[in-house]
Amino acid sequence: MQQNRELRKRLKKQRRALNFTIQKKAEVQILHKIIQQPKFHHAKKIGIYLHAFGEVQTQNLIEYCFKKDKDVFLPMICNMNLKLVWIKITQNQYRTKRFAMHRLGMLEPMKSRGLHVSALDFLVLPLLACDQLGTRMGMGVGFYDRTLASAPQRPYRVGIAHDFQLLSEPLQRNAWDQPLDVLITPLKVYRFSRLSSPFRV
Repeated sequence: MQQNRELRKRLKKQRRALNFTIQKKAEVQILHKIIQQPKFHHAKKIGIYLHAFGEVQTQNLIEYCFKKDKDVFLPMICNMNLKLVWIKITQNQYRTKRFAMHRLGMLEPMKSRGLHVSALDFLVLPLLACDQLGTRMGMGVGFYDRTLASAPQRPYRVGIAHDFQLLSEPLQRNAWDQPLDVLITPLKVYRFSRLSSPFRV
């Protein structure tokens, strides 16, 4: 646990230190790789996060989804069970920033009836770190893990991150941790089996 706290602290600091130019370049490179994925091409319902804490930015991806007539869903925290539900937004809503500020510091859709994560086809997840087996380290609150635990088959899980966030050493995977199907960084795409070792393309 202490090791995880120190790792999270180091990675948060490293991520926050990235300047605007580096962030925008990474966003463009990752978008280019995402749109080449067959799973994304065929997906209609896309779950995406709004960047807030130095994560890879998602503005271009969201606008691209609207351009391609894909449905964009943003996560909203359900305070009753600390799981995420997914709210469909419009392009106008996104551009006019009609969102609420959560007490944790990120924007989320206004209160509305949301969908279960299994209704999505393709889910883009933020992360602090990922290892060579697809184990994802988040901010430590567990919203995504709790949510995805109830949807073992869907949606297709795609983490996006900077290259330094892919670790050579394995992360401890707890029983409740939900691994990724794919990690996309500015330089590479890593595909994982949720039960075995990854291969790289």
